[in-house]
Amino acid sequence: MNRDLTLHDVIVAGIALAAGLAVALLLRVLLRWLGKQAARTAWEGDDIIVDVLRTVAPWAAVAGGVASAAAALPLTGQVGHVIDQALIAFVMVTATFTAARVLSGLVRSVAQSRSGVAASATIFVNITRIAILAMGFLIILETLGISIAPLLTALGVGGLAIALALKDTLANLFAGVHILVSKTVQPGDYIRLSSGEEGYVRDINWRITVVEQLNNNLVIIPNAKLAGTNMTNFSRPEQKLSVTVQVGVAYDSDLEHVERVTNEVVESVMQDIAGAVPDHEPAVRFHTFGDSRIGFTVILGVGEYSDKYRIKHEFVKRLHRRYREEGIRIPAPARTVSLQPGAEVVIPHPRESFDAVQDRLGSKG
Repeated sequence: MNRDLTLHDVIVAGIALAAGLAVALLLRVLLRWLGKQAARTAWEGDDIIVDVLRTVAPWAAVAGGVASAAAALPLTGQVGHVIDQALIAFVMVTATFTAARVLSGLVRSVAQSRSGVAASATIFVNITRIAILAMGFLIILETLGISIAPLLTALGVGGLAIALALKDTLANLFAGVHILVSKTVQPGDYIRLSSGEEGYVRDINWRITVVEQLNNNLVIIPNAKLAGTNMTNFSRPEQKLSVTVQVGVAYDSDLEHVERVTNEVVESVMQDIAGAVPDHEPAVRFHTFGDSRIGFTVILGVGEYSDKYRIKHEFVKRLHRRYREEGIRIPAPARTVSLQPGAEVVIPHPRESFDAVQDRLGSKG
């Protein structure tokens, strides 16, 4: 100390500290009110600004009060410098964590708006958060007078060893980034892998892709495997898709009547059932003269992949009921067998194998 501590110094320091705390409390109340006002506007920028100020401004006021209190006390130059550096580091740490939280939230919002789903691709969020924290840490060290050149050199030398040790992890990381940047798969897409797994992509993080099946089970797929396998994406280039239903009618049916009735059923399903495409144009395509029927394909419009089960279910019910009303017959498979005169019919025993029957026939010449 340059001089002895007096009661006046203590009172002034206490007043400065109390003023800092009072300003922090006032700012917190004011910014909470501003946050409610910003939430009512359509622009998201004011929400971000208020969110940043709500965290940084009160703590900056507290740090200012502590700095004023320290300046009022008869401290030595070295102690005052240490306090100033500590306060600067405190404010910078607060600002760094706030920036990481706000910017990662902004990246999450952008990812959600691009993909159009509630889930987010956390790989970009995590990369943003880690990058901001790392840059903030280096800036704090440089501000405190600690040289970061040796640290960067050590990181550069050790980076090769870390890359070799984390080869699979880095492969999954870069594969995840490649998948999202190329937009081959986005959260919310319905995919099917060549190995048979299928479901909605719920998240793509730094190591894995999480796929939720229709039975609510989760399939965990490493990003590198997802990037290197054959895959069908049912949500791209557009989410709407067509599904087919195979139908057959008797040979004595009036095909023009069958087509007209089927189209009417398709139109009613497209208009009434949730998940169907109302402007879908009905399509009936005859294609096969079968053993007992004339086969044709009915093409239905579906809003997204999981809706196809409900649409096909309702279509089959309505088509079956309408065919019965119109007298259109859907024949069961039938086959005519003609026997030549003198041919022997062998009826196998219920427990007799096919090979045994062949042997019995061969023994009879």
